[in-house]
Amino acid sequence: MSNILKKTTIGLLVSVMALGLTGCGGSSTPAAPAGAPAKPASAKIGVIAYLSGAGAAYGEAIRQGLELARDEINAQGKTKIDLIFEDSKGEKNEAINAANKLIHKDNVVAIIGPTLSGSMFAVGPITNQAGVPVMGTSTTAEGITDIGEYVFRNALPESLAIPHAVKKAKEKYNLKKVAVMYSNNNDWAVSGFKTFEQSLKTNGIETLTVATFADKDTDFSAQLTKIATLKPDAIMVASLYQEAALILKKARELGITVPIVGNNGFNSPQLIKSAGKAADGSIMASPWFPGKDAANVKSFVAAYKAKFNKEPDQFAAQSYDALKIMAQALEKSGSNTDRKKLRDSLAAIKDFPGVTGKFAFDAKRNPAMEATVLIVKDGQFVELK
Repeated sequence: MSNILKKTTIGLLVSVMALGLTGCGGSSTPAAPAGAPAKPASAKIGVIAYLSGAGAAYGEAIRQGLELARDEINAQGKTKIDLIFEDSKGEKNEAINAANKLIHKDNVVAIIGPTLSGSMFAVGPITNQAGVPVMGTSTTAEGITDIGEYVFRNALPESLAIPHAVKKAKEKYNLKKVAVMYSNNNDWAVSGFKTFEQSLKTNGIETLTVATFADKDTDFSAQLTKIATLKPDAIMVASLYQEAALILKKARELGITVPIVGNNGFNSPQLIKSAGKAADGSIMASPWFPGKDAANVKSFVAAYKAKFNKEPDQFAAQSYDALKIMAQALEKSGSNTDRKKLRDSLAAIKDFPGVTGKFAFDAKRNPAMEATVLIVKDGQFVELK
């Protein structure tokens, strides 16, 4: 009986020691030194993007820009970020559902997106009420940040970009009279039209006619046939790239050779891919220009090409900058989970050296930065000089 008792006692002692080691992390991870801070959890950031459907090229560029930025941020080790992607499909209800999931189920600290301004007008009030910072990387319509103090954007508003394009086009081509076209069932395009309207008045340019259409329309013959008879010096167009490409092709087919000035929807390689040679002569303003002589721009373009085998567009560049801005704000806030601290840290961002240029948020959480006017020439975006 004594031998059995000894064996039992020794077995119990071994078990207790093993449990003690396990409790201290001895069997998996060494115990942290006394007083050392715990390793922070990754910051969970939700993304609502137009990943499928007619405007998926925008969403794809946004996703790729974010993924490249995430990989670089995580490799540096100062802040760890997990991205949770949700597809809005270009629909407001899908964007709303995605926002509710990210906020209440995934418990994200912030959201990037949605892609479309109309979707942001639907999602912004939800995120603002929940106290979740949301940053638009492609939402350029007027009034976006008026939604509330938790709504930010690093996308240059069309109220700043379009006037640059109109003024430069007037100087370059001596514009005196133009035609205007816009999609009247798209909040963002309607906002763009109003900015075009005001910019034309400011520059003393006469508007000969205003023609409307709807998203997903495919036949623009009637509008452009009428415009051709008026002989404008240029055409101003507010639309997404898919309709813009069809407008460009039809205009050139009808013998309209004048410059066509677009809004932010023109800022996609997909426009050139879809319109082909007809895209030449298209003008738009953008904070992003891949030919800019800056070290960080060259590094970004090289890294993006290496990862995705193509050149980044404005949407990729702006999403890349957005996550880098978010990472800096997270680091300064001292938390990967505190939404209020992150909001306040974002609002304080100044002099951020982005690939789209020197960046800061103004008092209304809009970007304070400059735009470059571009023109499509021989299938490439180049600076209009």
